[in-house]
Amino acid sequence: MKLLTPEALEARLRDIGARRYHRLHPFHALLHGGKCTKGQVQAWALNRYYYQAMIPVKDASLIARCEDPGLRREWRSRLVDHDGEEEGQGGIARWLKLTDGVGLDRDYVVSLAGLLPATRFAVDAYVRFVREKSLLEAVASSLTELFSPQIIGERVEGMLKNYDFITGDTLAYFSKRPPLAQRDSEFALDYVKRNARSAEAQRAALAALEFKCDVLWAMLDALYHAYVTPKHVQTCTYVTKDQQPE
Repeated sequence: MKLLTPEALEARLRDIGARRYHRLHPFHALLHGGKCTKGQVQAWALNRYYYQAMIPVKDASLIARCEDPGLRREWRSRLVDHDGEEEGQGGIARWLKLTDGVGLDRDYVVSLAGLLPATRFAVDAYVRFVREKSLLEAVASSLTELFSPQIIGERVEGMLKNYDFITGDTLAYFSKRPPLAQRDSEFALDYVKRNARSAEAQRAALAALEFKCDVLWAMLDALYHAYVTPKHVQTCTYVTKDQQPE
């Protein structure tokens, strides 16, 4: 690959999202189209919780090895976004409000007892990637946020329309994400375009975004395999607010 201009690099990054972002996964077509059972919606919410909970762990590992104070200052906002300034605030708290809203027992969600092994494997691989790869690759892997506003719009519209157990309050997590994702992705995109100064660095940045798309895709593959077809989890095994573990 020849050295790309910053504009051409951005075009290549956006093309990866257009082809590989997980909004194209068949599980999302089912979820947004109202074709999932309540148990399948619960499975999605519970498994996605682990990803949400590990985002600040991933971001903290990036900050811990970053010598650029400007990058550290910018990235700190992501920790606040997800952890909040105090208990009950932030993106993780709002995701737990979502799991509450679909009827799951909060202690059970946080315990991770119902987490699919493939979900844990994919999320942990992402955390290791950010911890061990170059800062450029770590930042580039976050660029899936470039594509999240569209999937959020589809998700909110589709779920409110198709599931009578979903309310706007349940989906409060998503109302706050688009402006934050736009802020974060604009910074990350600018960082990658400025710092990928060689063909090798550009290849690494592109591969990092492909890897992140693969992580998100693998999480949905796990859900589809477990709860849609071949449906090796035959019934919803999740503990709801009205149930106790068997």
